[in-house]
Amino acid sequence: MPVPHDLAAETELWDSYAESAFKDKAEPTFNWTQYVGHGPGQELLGNPTTVLEIGCGTGRALAYLDSRGVKTHGVDLSPVMVKKVRERWSESGTTFAHGDVLEYLAEHTNTYDAIYSMFGAAWFADPGRLFPLVRARLNPGGVFAFSQPPAIPGAYGPQGMYKGGFGGKAMFTYRYSFRPLVWERMLTSAGFASASADVLDAPHEGHIGTLIVRATAAQAPTRGPVR
Repeated sequence: MPVPHDLAAETELWDSYAESAFKDKAEPTFNWTQYVGHGPGQELLGNPTTVLEIGCGTGRALAYLDSRGVKTHGVDLSPVMVKKVRERWSESGTTFAHGDVLEYLAEHTNTYDAIYSMFGAAWFADPGRLFPLVRARLNPGGVFAFSQPPAIPGAYGPQGMYKGGFGGKAMFTYRYSFRPLVWERMLTSAGFASASADVLDAPHEGHIGTLIVRATAAQAPTRGPVR
């Protein structure tokens, strides 16, 4: 049963997050995991010409890709964050849009070689709605990749999450957690040609690992010779 997302309340939460998470002197970086320098790099995206980051946050990953010649776009729910990243990365070629990811993907017809999320919208949007929309915005052979913490054993589906502990104003959202095989099944059911999901161990024993998921869209059919 779908959970009752409240966009106004969630926007307030992410605006509050932006005030604390964004650093004016932040430098470009590209990291799938919560551990700096650990795990794969941009190669998970293949060799894209155009990318879209959903839930782009501080924009640091997009700035990194932009500096390497990729045409980069980002969308984020927080208008506060979008204002900050537009100012911080104004000299890059990246474009940033404010909006709900589900609405943005449904309304805009641009397509991309890769769409990705690093602890971003793929963690917080209903995958039953998100995945078909992402698939429709990918070019043939395109890649969808995302990372987030793995599910806590026995706790699957939408999980409520408060911001800032258990005191103060009740600001909350929902995140989605499933076993790797379930992620794969949902992606192929949404029309992806292939999908793989694995938990990468943390660099320190006993620490929280990282779920890394990668799916690909089917290649365009090859036309035979004209007879």
